[in-house]
Amino acid sequence: MLRRSILAPVLISLLAACSPGGGSGASFVNTDITGASYGKDFRLTDHAGAARSLADYRGKVVTLFFGYVQCPDVCPTNLLNMVEVMKQLGPDADKVQVLFMTIDPERDTQALLAEYVPAFDPRFIGLHADLPTTQAVAKDFKVFYQKQGDVKGTAYTVDHSTGTYVFDPQGRLRLYVKHGEKPDLIAADIRKLIAGQ
Repeated sequence: MLRRSILAPVLISLLAACSPGGGSGASFVNTDITGASYGKDFRLTDHAGAARSLADYRGKVVTLFFGYVQCPDVCPTNLLNMVEVMKQLGPDADKVQVLFMTIDPERDTQALLAEYVPAFDPRFIGLHADLPTTQAVAKDFKVFYQKQGDVKGTAYTVDHSTGTYVFDPQGRLRLYVKHGEKPDLIAADIRKLIAGQ
């Protein structure tokens, strides 16, 4: 599952460099994809059943990770990492919304997401959609995912992109965070976005 995570940041960087206005001029540790022409918005349902889009979180820095509940390693590690990021942000954590979108809508029901995602932090929100919408949103965010193993049954795993997208309080896509980045470095970049950089 991790083999694609090495190439993803490089590809994202190249895409950002080719985008009009790519790069914000601010100094970030993580990959600056300001001005990227993809990942503008989404229309999904949260784990409480409410319709959600980026506009619902205007005024907050938003982090968006694509994963699935039965993921054995990358997904829980990412969520635990974000728990630590929130701790490091202290009072500024109230200005951040962590989102987890499932790329496994066939197994990840709303009820399962409602149990899984907030278990890491009650402020975290799980998002889901039907299969066509999931595919469309993943494509729009240039997220790769593919079932492996028992693809005709329910015991499959899913290879998937492992990075996190970060939006500023105005809802603009700004950063790509590679899997395994240190929480203090993520928190430092988030603080800059909160401050308006």
